[in-house]
Amino acid sequence: MSRVGLATIAREWGRIGCIGFGGPPAHIALLRDLCVTRRKWLGDAEFEEGVAATNLLPGPASTQLAILCAWRLRGAPGALVGGFCFIVPGLVLILALAALFLAADPPPWVLGAAAGAGAAVPAVALHAAWGLAPGSWRRVGHVRAARARWVAYLVAGGAAAAVTGPWLVLVLVAAGAVETAVGAPSGKRASWPVVLALPAAGGGLGAVAWVAAKVGALSYGGGFVIIPMMRQDAVHTYGWMTDAQFLDAVALGQVTPGPVVQTVAVVGYAAAGLTGGLLAAVVAFAPSFAFVILAGPRLERLRHNRTAQSFLTGAGAAAIGAIAGSALPLAGSLHAGWQFAVLAAALVWLPALRRGVVTALLAAGAVGALTALL
Repeated sequence: MSRVGLATIAREWGRIGCIGFGGPPAHIALLRDLCVTRRKWLGDAEFEEGVAATNLLPGPASTQLAILCAWRLRGAPGALVGGFCFIVPGLVLILALAALFLAADPPPWVLGAAAGAGAAVPAVALHAAWGLAPGSWRRVGHVRAARARWVAYLVAGGAAAAVTGPWLVLVLVAAGAVETAVGAPSGKRASWPVVLALPAAGGGLGAVAWVAAKVGALSYGGGFVIIPMMRQDAVHTYGWMTDAQFLDAVALGQVTPGPVVQTVAVVGYAAAGLTGGLLAAVVAFAPSFAFVILAGPRLERLRHNRTAQSFLTGAGAAAIGAIAGSALPLAGSLHAGWQFAVLAAALVWLPALRRGVVTALLAAGAVGALTALL
């Protein structure tokens, strides 16, 4: 295979960053089409190993996959260029929308569209959890004790997301640590560091960076698990946003291309304007670049690492519970009767009929805009 130029990586990864609506499934399909089917830069098995390896890491898996594919083509420079071009289009769009939605006096139709899209977000959370559960359940096998632990992790994660706020991270790590301890051979119990989920002292840009660091480095099981963590910090701990504005931020993270982790850029914008939004994005995505560039040669060994697999089984189950549990406080943020009607329709459209998330949010936003104008 001839050497792939950085300009080619920038162009192709930037194109995917512009059209990557629909979350991780769309990103994976676009990367596969580019790298395996059309350009034949990577083989099928190589690409699948990359998907499996990045799913073992905390953080946005599809972003890490984009960085990993570029790293395989041109090493660290390729990873930096590819990851940057994959992330930036969605980041620019979500910050522009944040400026519109969080303006001091936005037009009524903008507020209505935000309220409508936000009303569908709890249904999106349930839909995301429902989609992740079967794969996680299959990981535990047929042993009754393992299945019982999986259910316990799921319930613990759901309860933590619904009621414990900043302690959710500790629950996720504890679930992974317990499963690791159970699965480790006798005399080789793994010791996992305690991860502090306490808010940073003070506020300002330091607090923005701390919140973004937790989002980027401590989210297991998919991007939506960060929602209850961010909500606690953004709404209750620091008061950067109202509950309604946070729902808007989550909706923006869903309807723009790129990972839902970009929601943290809206939180950063609410806290400290454009500087806060850019800082939050840089800090949240930095671990993904570090994981791939520093551990790239050894990354795929994680697939065969028993400790890593056990940790993901426990933390992943708790994360799925947390995603589902986040629907309760999110639904509790709704206040208008028509918003509950939108939520009911979204519950039918997404978990029941299993239709598209972007379509649901755009339709909910349109209903909200029309309601505000009538």
